[in-house]
Amino acid sequence: MDKLFGKYSYEGIEVNDPSIAPFVSLKELEYPHTFARHANKQFGKAKVNLVERLANKLMRGGTGEKLSGKVIRTHGKLQGKKTKVLRIIEEAFVIVERETKQNPIQLLVRAVENSAPREEVTRVRMGGVAYQVATDVSSQRRLDLALRNIALAAITSSFGKSTKLSDTLAKEIILASSGSADSYSVRRRNETERMAKSAR
Repeated sequence: MDKLFGKYSYEGIEVNDPSIAPFVSLKELEYPHTFARHANKQFGKAKVNLVERLANKLMRGGTGEKLSGKVIRTHGKLQGKKTKVLRIIEEAFVIVERETKQNPIQLLVRAVENSAPREEVTRVRMGGVAYQVATDVSSQRRLDLALRNIALAAITSSFGKSTKLSDTLAKEIILASSGSADSYSVRRRNETERMAKSAR
């Protein structure tokens, strides 16, 4: 049986959220890099290992995101650097295991479950007037949003600071896996669901 990075076992990893379970791939890969084998196929990313999908989210382009009330601009320094990103994730997993004494793959799964919003708002135009309407979030989008927010929290927390990306990623995984209100991704989920509730 292959272990992630030769260290972390996939055995006994549980996905407790039944809606996202079919889309969380825990395919046993030592090095999670499939070289875009599933790209451009409908629902192809459901077959991509969860850790690789996190790596893909970390390789994001330049963006302006709000964190703690301030807009932080990142410049896509990791775009195309998958080997470097996977090394950062490996370093983060070492920190997670050291601090929690638990399997980091299981904690990442829990972090995703706690960060995935169930409802969001969408704009609908009726008679020339735009309304915000609450809608259910599809299982695949829930997983995408959770991974995006975890990656975004790590990037924005380390950008322009002396803190390493591996440290901020490890911190976000630990906080999100426990459902802590200090986690950026958990706060984003709560904020999204609160907006949807007020738009019902």
